[in-house]
Amino acid sequence: MARILIVDDSPSQLLGIQRIVEKLGHESLTAEDGAAGVEVAKRELPDMVLMDVVMPNLNGFQATRTLSRDSNTRHIPVILVTTKDQDTDRMWGLRQGAKAYLTKPFSEDELAEVIERIFNTTEAPPPSAA
Repeated sequence: MARILIVDDSPSQLLGIQRIVEKLGHESLTAEDGAAGVEVAKRELPDMVLMDVVMPNLNGFQATRTLSRDSNTRHIPVILVTTKDQDTDRMWGLRQGAKAYLTKPFSEDELAEVIERIFNTTEAPPPSAA
């Protein structure tokens, strides 16, 4: 079981993603904006972050860049999960350090596949023991 931080300013999106993550057998942590997400990631060191982009205080691109450049959090894979669906957004997100980019709306299977693929391909430490 992995610990996955979900960062989204929409309570309904946060809850929906949280339900999927927990259904997949993972523990979820949550944060309501990019700044809080960075704070929780630095404190809790989750195994993965699912990050929205359009949020107040610190957007997902900025938060991803902050995490990917910090020596204590750069090993944590970030998946951007957003409504921004332009190729330039995708390219910019990956340049900020994201390992994957998933566009909303998505299916439960699509999210599960991306989570599994990133856990199987990153050099991050193995998911936390249950």
